[in-house]
Amino acid sequence: MRLLCCFAAAMLACSCLARASGLRAGIAKIEITPKPGEQMWGYESRTTPATGTLDPLYARVVILDANAKRLGLVALDLGRAFGPASLDQLRAAAARHGISCLLVAASHTHSGPVVQDEYRQGTPAWERAALNGIENALQRAVSSLVDARIGTGYGTAYIGHNRLRVNPDGTVSWFEVNQTQIPTAPFDPTVSILRIDRTDGHPMAVLVNYACHPVVFGPDNVQYSADYPGVMTRVVESALGGDALAVFLQGAPGDINPYYAVTPLKQDAVGRRDWTGQKLGDEAIRVTRSIKAEPEPHASIDFVEEKLPMHIRWDLEGFRLGLKRFLGDAYDQYASRITPNLDLPVSTVLINRRIALMAVPGEPFVDFQISWRQRCAVADAFFLGYTNGYFGYFPTIRMASLGGYGAASASTWLEVGAGERMVDRAVVHVYEMLGRLHSEPDEMRNKSSQ
Repeated sequence: MRLLCCFAAAMLACSCLARASGLRAGIAKIEITPKPGEQMWGYESRTTPATGTLDPLYARVVILDANAKRLGLVALDLGRAFGPASLDQLRAAAARHGISCLLVAASHTHSGPVVQDEYRQGTPAWERAALNGIENALQRAVSSLVDARIGTGYGTAYIGHNRLRVNPDGTVSWFEVNQTQIPTAPFDPTVSILRIDRTDGHPMAVLVNYACHPVVFGPDNVQYSADYPGVMTRVVESALGGDALAVFLQGAPGDINPYYAVTPLKQDAVGRRDWTGQKLGDEAIRVTRSIKAEPEPHASIDFVEEKLPMHIRWDLEGFRLGLKRFLGDAYDQYASRITPNLDLPVSTVLINRRIALMAVPGEPFVDFQISWRQRCAVADAFFLGYTNGYFGYFPTIRMASLGGYGAASASTWLEVGAGERMVDRAVVHVYEMLGRLHSEPDEMRNKSSQ
């Protein structure tokens, strides 16, 4: 009898170990659309509050759990991923549910409401309700964790262009709309897909990573909309059926516009939005159906979260004056952010030692996404912009020297080279998590192994 009990205990321990070493996933979705009347984010020239809703705004939650670590991803149909106080509230909620690393990423739609730290009078009621809803969604996603499999795939979609045209004489022209769809560079057409399946092969979630500003609607639109990413998610979810969740993860679109940017409503902005989202959705579906999500018996989640110290790029007083001229009456919403030194939260995640995520708090130029994918130590490298905060545009050193909107304007806050530093750190962290960079020199490591 004692031998039988020991055998049963050993089998139970092995079963628990097998479960702990596998991957589990959970999902949830909550609508966060405010009531009409909120000030809208994205265009300084738009001063009229929202009058209604074209399509609802959502928060989508994906939880991955492996090897005693839990990754939480919250994808928002908002212009930016909340302010510091709201993010702290979500981090505290995530910690209560055992979430080790939380990524709160915005799609960057320019047809959403203004968020908390752009208000001097405090957090608006709609945002408090949204935060409470997201906390509940985190709990639901964690409580619904099931064994899962994961896979990746890639495609291409041409729905946008580089909006900063460098002329032969070295000057930069603003290239906002491209109805002729003439190719421009740099541009990254890559559609990166992360597919999460239940063990029966049914898709739970499809994460679509792509770089393009959601600005099909211009400042004349005063109704809430997720812009083309909302159309894309509906297209994918309709094609997959069931309760599969489609999630849009914005990439590095700091200098990338959709072909049909800022289309006036009277010129069929809704149709242009639908065309853009449908085209991206169709490619996402094609790629998703080609992915075979494989089981990983030794699943793992590793991550590094750090705050990179940065200096503000400009002379402080000159920057204040420039920002006042640029923003007008909206300047007061940003005044508290103008300090000589800033700490940027940058996150690097490694899943199953083969899928890397890099997340930055602002608007990176597309070159950084291309560089990250080329330099990352693993082949599956996803780039997430607008995540865990907002610190303006991150231009490349070259574009900072040439100028243009987002490159040398008051919308660019940080010291030249900030984007390069962030990519460098993420690349280093992946090598460290793979065990290919060490804290001791070879002589010490070799000695200890002898």
